Amino acid sequence: MLSNAEIGIDLGTANILVYSKSKGIIMNEPSVVAIDVNTKKVLAVGTDAKSMIGKTPGNIVAVRPLKDGVIADFDVTTEMLKHIMTSIGKKMGFSLRKPSVVVCTPSGATSVERRAIQDAVKHSGAKHVHLIEEPVAAAIGADLPVGEPVANVVVDIGGGTTEVAIISYGGVVSCNTIRVAGDKMDEDIVQHVRKAYNLLIGERTAEQIKMEVGHAPIAHDTREMEIRGRDLVTGLPKTITLQSTEVQSAIQESLLSVLEAIRSTLENCPPELSGDIVDRGVILTGGGALLNGLQQWLSEEIVVPVHIAPNPLESVAIGTGKSLSVIDKLQKAAK
Repeated sequence: MLSNAEIGIDLGTANILVYSKSKGIIMNEPSVVAIDVNTKKVLAVGTDAKSMIGKTPGNIVAVRPLKDGVIADFDVTTEMLKHIMTSIGKKMGFSLRKPSVVVCTPSGATSVERRAIQDAVKHSGAKHVHLIEEPVAAAIGADLPVGEPVANVVVDIGGGTTEVAIISYGGVVSCNTIRVAGDKMDEDIVQHVRKAYNLLIGERTAEQIKMEVGHAPIAHDTREMEIRGRDLVTGLPKTITLQSTEVQSAIQESLLSVLEAIRSTLENCPPELSGDIVDRGVILTGGGALLNGLQQWLSEEIVVPVHIAPNPLESVAIGTGKSLSVIDKLQKAAK
């Protein structure tokens, strides 16, 4: 029990999820670290650190060490992973001594970025580190027949990247990664509120707006939401009411980039597999899949059935954990 625990980690830009075979998802925390600038000491990780974003004194900063699905700050990421390993050990009731870990990487990551992820996980105490491509992990987690020679199309809309991949026989046939996803939509909302109302809002407020009244570009009943921020003219706090139609037009450009990525991936699909896609459709995973109206909008645009994975937020993590049993088969297919 002590020697070889096996865990799967979804190292996401927005959230880190950890999956263990015996207990399922044992951790789901935002990938945010709060650091004391003077001592370089990690003060909080995950939910506690996220609640500090934009609210800390000068000597404490809350940072997101992962950007666009890859590591932006190596040392902080390693510290965060060490912290996570310790807390998993506590949750599972035994110390994780040199676990075998499967980590997912964006399919568009360079070899340097992949090596950085591998090293960071090794430094945090793992014995064996296997890398698996995120779309493959998402497909396994969504219970798709990844090992069979049929087309499985996965659209994984995360925090930093959107990945579209056609997977067949354990490998990626055609894929596209764009660095437009949840974070970019939050940024669009911040810019819109700033331009239209001269109001400055933070990342967390923007994310809240996107989740509550964000909508894909299709007709819907208008909803409203009250938001608070700082007036750029007077410098004082101010409350305004935001319509869902405004948010819809603010994030439309980012959604069109996602659609474009899906289209170009499908264009590069071998004709034999295209027939499967018409029958089986496209599976949406990742937090972005939960955007209101997205499923309907995409199916109208690409004229192929679009389904949402049973557990979109967790499918990549579940897939990394489950892939431990099939990793040798997958690696053979990848070679």
